[in-house]
Amino acid sequence: MGATNQPMAKLVVLSEGMTGLAFELKPDRTTVGRLDDNTVHIPEASVSSHHCEIVGRGGEVVVKDLNSTNGTFINGQQITEAVLKPGQILRLGQIELRLETGAAATPAPAPVATGAPAPAASPKKQFDKTVAMPQGVKAGELGQSGIQTSASFSKKSNKANKIFLWVGVVFFVLVVTFIVLAYLNFQK
Repeated sequence: MGATNQPMAKLVVLSEGMTGLAFELKPDRTTVGRLDDNTVHIPEASVSSHHCEIVGRGGEVVVKDLNSTNGTFINGQQITEAVLKPGQILRLGQIELRLETGAAATPAPAPVATGAPAPAASPKKQFDKTVAMPQGVKAGELGQSGIQTSASFSKKSNKANKIFLWVGVVFFVLVVTFIVLAYLNFQK
């Protein structure tokens, strides 16, 4: 990334509303976040104010999460620090970006703007705080005995079923007895 004969790496936004927007990465250090003081400014509520930094190390692009609220992911795997390779998807909050280099770049689906958000018909909303995305149940939590269930989901008593069953049995015995007595009286 830092060599002059190597093509400049860039992040191309894939998320709706910002699709095709591209940001060239600096040879040394690029910061990404929601605030204007970042090298790459992404004004989206799920992106932290200073979400991650991207550093060029020996021809590799290394992404380091800066303790973001919603995490930094490469191809769906949450990372704290990892190498991002061309074509891989970097997700920051709800925003997905693809790393491209001039050598194996895929054409962006829309015109490319460098370093600034795409012009919009309405002014962009500024977000003061990061909005945490709901996490749901993690795969490792499924089936754990430590998960407590609500009282509304606990097993109900079978008392009503037992009473209903006994009433039914008594009724059946009475009906059978009545039929037998009626049959015996009819035979006389």
